[in-house]
Amino acid sequence: MFIAVHDPLWSRSGAEVVRELVGVLGSDAVRVEHIGSTSVPGMAAKPVFDVQVSVVDLEAAARSFEGPLAGSGFELLPYRHDHVPAGCADPADRWVKRFWSRRVPGVAPVNLHCRLVGSPNERLALLFRDWFRAHPEAVPAYAAFKLSLAAAVREDLDRYTEVKDPVVDLVAVVAERWAAATGWRV
Repeated sequence: MFIAVHDPLWSRSGAEVVRELVGVLGSDAVRVEHIGSTSVPGMAAKPVFDVQVSVVDLEAAARSFEGPLAGSGFELLPYRHDHVPAGCADPADRWVKRFWSRRVPGVAPVNLHCRLVGSPNERLALLFRDWFRAHPEAVPAYAAFKLSLAAAVREDLDRYTEVKDPVVDLVAVVAERWAAATGWRV
């Protein structure tokens, strides 16, 4: 199964990946943050570290990051847009990104999402993480959903994502209300 129960070492390992990338990417990286399910205590996840790098210019960052990331085992993949949540009226070009992946034996596997500072996809990744961290009582149900879904679709990652995205959209609705009520900001 490609989804694993939570590993308490993920937090420390994610922080190590962030430190590595801060050192490799330099000043073009405005922010580098551990995001995704491995960044949430108790959450089941693919044992791959999602890291978000926030930049002011995607094209310039892609050029600047190309050599350093390749030297660290990262490959630029063709994914250029994130899922736009259901009901969101934003044009798809507001949800652009650049995406690198590292799958090197003996080194932490990483999905690196490079997004624009202030973009809705940058914000959603951080809101999703922070909402679950602030609501640990919601983590077991979402983790159980992910484990059940992974078992049902077996190794079909595309189908897994297709079914999971609308559930993430539901979490985002609740998280947005929490953000408004608490004053949460990126």
